[in-house]
Amino acid sequence: MNPFAVTWDYRCPFARNAHEHVVAALADGAEWEVTFVPFSLSQAHVPEGGTPVWEDPAKAKDLLALSAGLVARDQYPDRFLEAHLALFTARHDDGLDLRVPEVVAGVLDGAGVPGDKVLAEVESGAPVQELRRAHEEAVSRWNVFGVPTFVVDVRAVFIRLMSRPAGDAALARRTVEGVLSLFDSMPELNEFKYTTLDR
Repeated sequence: MNPFAVTWDYRCPFARNAHEHVVAALADGAEWEVTFVPFSLSQAHVPEGGTPVWEDPAKAKDLLALSAGLVARDQYPDRFLEAHLALFTARHDDGLDLRVPEVVAGVLDGAGVPGDKVLAEVESGAPVQELRRAHEEAVSRWNVFGVPTFVVDVRAVFIRLMSRPAGDAALARRTVEGVLSLFDSMPELNEFKYTTLDR
């Protein structure tokens, strides 16, 4: 299977759903080459001509968790997937405020990533600059506007998965493979949205 990328921001519940599927399948042995791309929803909502979030001190807290996840991805790759899911869980299941440094550090510590070291790296400013680079590249190269967006080659698709894998690795694999198969089987499909959901 071709490599693919997928964007994330911990604020989005649909990103949580998609990334849980991806991570569950990878943990079960799916042989995918996945690039996890940070994308700031705060920046995506800045009006045209407004101050970019990376240049606005008042928005620094909004970038904390995303920057911390980026550090975990790059500096602690063996623990990244656990930390990644833990940050989503903290936000969406536990209702924790990921704009609070102590909260983010605690979540990372619980996932086996040294929270104090990650926060010190975030404080250096380098992760925010890397976040900016990744975000702006996603916008300019693939026209990304939200999360989660899956990218295969030069094609990008924004999706919303309504379910979580709930420990079912086979379901996770089928779900992600189903998404990826549409890139080749139905390249002309632009939107497919149920008008109601049976819930």
